[in-house]
Amino acid sequence: MTKHLISLGSLNAAFAVILGAFGAHALSAKIAPETLATFQTGVQYHFYHSLGLILIGIVSRTAKTSIALSVSGWTMLTGIFLFSGSLYLISITGIRSIGIVTPFGGILFIVSWVLLAIASLKQKTESANEHCTLN
Repeated sequence: MTKHLISLGSLNAAFAVILGAFGAHALSAKIAPETLATFQTGVQYHFYHSLGLILIGIVSRTAKTSIALSVSGWTMLTGIFLFSGSLYLISITGIRSIGIVTPFGGILFIVSWVLLAIASLKQKTESANEHCTLN
């Protein structure tokens, strides 16, 4: 899981940079400023959560892999597709009804961060119990 999440996060970060450059250079003259702002919001959240995937991969290297940690990574990746992907499509196609998907991606982002917190808290508890047992 570790190397997959780090690789997926890194590739998503690269893709976010590419899309950001595309928006700034190719789209800026072709779409309205408010539509460009929507596209850039997609890029911004895409990049933040790409770093989140890398973080989850790093945490999974140093911690025992848990279901919460694994689900956190895959939930975050799905959130990128739904949230940022829908904003990209709205901006490029002009089909605003796609926006019905966007909040689901946002909810998945929240869930993924909460699952990361749960995995972290659970790990600390397990480590503390193991430490007490060894002494």
